[in-house]
Amino acid sequence: MASLSFFSFLILFLSAIAVSDAGSVGINYGRVADNLPPPDKVVQLLKSQGVAKVKIFDSDSAVLTALANSGISVVVCLPNQQLASAANDQSFSDGWVQANIAKYYPATKIEAIAIGNEVIAENITDTTKFVVPAMKTIQASLVKLKLDSNIKVSSPVAISCLGNSYPASAGSFKTDQVQSTIIPMLDFLRETGSYLMVNVYPFFAYKDNSKTISLDYSLFKDNPGVVDSGNGLRYKSLFEAQVDAVYAAMSALTYDDLKLVVTETGWPSAGDAAEVGASQENAAAYNGNLVRRVLTGNGTPLRPNDPLNVYIFALFNENQKPGPTSERNYGLFYPNEQRVYNIPLSQKGLNGNQSPPASNVNQTAPVNNWGGVSKATSGQTWCMASPNAEAEELQEGLDYACGEGGADCGPIQPNGACYNPNSLVARASYAYNSYYQKKARHLGTVNFPQDINVSDQFGEFQQIAFFGQHL
Repeated sequence: MASLSFFSFLILFLSAIAVSDAGSVGINYGRVADNLPPPDKVVQLLKSQGVAKVKIFDSDSAVLTALANSGISVVVCLPNQQLASAANDQSFSDGWVQANIAKYYPATKIEAIAIGNEVIAENITDTTKFVVPAMKTIQASLVKLKLDSNIKVSSPVAISCLGNSYPASAGSFKTDQVQSTIIPMLDFLRETGSYLMVNVYPFFAYKDNSKTISLDYSLFKDNPGVVDSGNGLRYKSLFEAQVDAVYAAMSALTYDDLKLVVTETGWPSAGDAAEVGASQENAAAYNGNLVRRVLTGNGTPLRPNDPLNVYIFALFNENQKPGPTSERNYGLFYPNEQRVYNIPLSQKGLNGNQSPPASNVNQTAPVNNWGGVSKATSGQTWCMASPNAEAEELQEGLDYACGEGGADCGPIQPNGACYNPNSLVARASYAYNSYYQKKARHLGTVNFPQDINVSDQFGEFQQIAFFGQHL
């Protein structure tokens, strides 16, 4: 009886250990910009923030060289435009692996190769048919060089490749892709001991369904949760429900044994008027709460024993990305290495022991993990409108800041978190300060009123921007 009790205790103890395993947080290092710091400076920034994993969208020599001996693991990418060559020519893949992987490994800790990016998505394209054949030739090249045991091959899929994602338990892949692409890819992942890469963006679901999806549910904030009608599991975040929809889709095809890694997720700090929810406040809440959720252990409701491993998109705001405003505002950092908002990126950061960014530029007024402006403001300054300014001048400055100036004005739009008090002075102060912080505390020659104030007292700015009153 005693031995049985001990055995039961041992099982419970080991189960508790398995469930409590924490996941990992990496960052996508995109470079569609003309104003980013050089790769060696980027590596310093990553190390200062405790970031141990990055993913890039190519196999750039300067980046891979800078990452050598840094201790940072990297996922490299075979770009979409090279998939056809890799799929149809083994010698091309042999040469690519030799020049882009073997040349740098093991000094540079390459842990995986992403074959394209979101080629497998909502619709079948001319490139879709090349994904799995390219995965196979790249794998064969790794085998030849005896690198296959340490470097995995996969392909990031868009969550739009699901034909159904709600409820999560009913997740399924689009039927027209199952036989031609999905099953061959999953077979490859199983045979090589790899994992599925998937890009998950709750922002898009919220943006398109903001009247039916709770913002708190989308941002990992306290909320009643959503009960899955299929299995009774309660979801407290849209992110976890989306991840489990992918797990359910794999399970429906009997691939329960495969793991997945979220290779992209994030939330934009600014967007166009139609991009509901795109704001600095919401971006800080989503990414900050995501990091906390991942690093404090446990998996999803459907896979509680599988740690969550994610890569946040993205390291920098990238000024040359096409598309809506949000596409250029996913970054955690501005190109000058200032934080866009202040969140932890590692366990050390969660514990409050993280170093400041490796930059000589002062940080902006930090945003805390719940989306509000932090009061840890030593050395900070804020810009605000003067009550003596003419209304016409205030409006002109407000229009510039929120338009060409690129200020984050989402929170002062109707129904925004900072719309009230509905005062021109308050809203102008919020916009002016957003522009001021974004421009590293330089107003420049813009159409702001002459009567503006710069203060080192957060309380003064708070009274004006949030309460519409001067001290």
